[in-house]
Amino acid sequence: MSNKLWIAESFGKINLGLHVLERLPTGYHRIETGFAFIEWSDRFEVQEAEAFDLVMKESDIPADGTNLITLAYDAFDTYVGLKTQYRFEVTKNIPAGAGLGGGSSNAALTFRMLNKMEGAGLSDNDMVDLCRDLGADIPFFIHGKPGVGTGIGQEIEHLDIQPDAWIVTIYPGFESSTAEAYRNCEPNPEPDFSIKGVLEEEPIEEWQVLLQNNLEPAVIPRHEMIGNIKDQLVDFGADYAAMSGSGSTVFGIFEQDFVAINAYESFHNLGFQTNLTRPKFKPDHGIYIKD
Repeated sequence: MSNKLWIAESFGKINLGLHVLERLPTGYHRIETGFAFIEWSDRFEVQEAEAFDLVMKESDIPADGTNLITLAYDAFDTYVGLKTQYRFEVTKNIPAGAGLGGGSSNAALTFRMLNKMEGAGLSDNDMVDLCRDLGADIPFFIHGKPGVGTGIGQEIEHLDIQPDAWIVTIYPGFESSTAEAYRNCEPNPEPDFSIKGVLEEEPIEEWQVLLQNNLEPAVIPRHEMIGNIKDQLVDFGADYAAMSGSGSTVFGIFEQDFVAINAYESFHNLGFQTNLTRPKFKPDHGIYIKD
């Protein structure tokens, strides 16, 4: 059995606007949203083992059959086959139930690491096809590039929309139900502006007026702190502030570094889990070996 230690990072995302266009008979929703990366990440350390084992460090998330890492591992074994079994040790930093895609990002990295470690030779599109049923955000994380998601969020058009500005991301300390957010939202099949058009053509200072998250009216009345944090970010000088996905995390985009750092430090000093992402951030998509 090899002593190789495989290491990689699983990064979170934010939604730059989210239009809920239609409620589908399947229970899903047709949406349009912008996906961008943040520097909030989970660390994976993987070694060969006698049997599959998952250890979730710094987290209350169950390491059982409900965990998306386990589901992705089982899906890979079912559809591709594993020559070897592995032990996954994951240090969780991305808050769960926060609208940051942590679980989907973990599932995508599980597939990518198994593909690499097993020498399976699957393309990104192959992996997307195999894990499509596990989560709508997973294709975005498989490809590792920002872009606009349509359909139920799985159809990704890769675009250079990673903000050339600082992103301050704040987790308010509680989860928000995705199912409840979508159940209580009002789909709008004909929004005034397309998210793709706004992100490609309009400066960041115009986003607060043009870019909307249609889930905010369904979530903020039930969780007033989300709205309060959004308002505070604007007061701190954010050019754009919004809830990410179905919540509960809120982020602000700042073109000036000292304004962003002041907002980050203020929320951090209040005890919130807070992240600061650099302009034009590109996640490290690499998988590395430590002998």
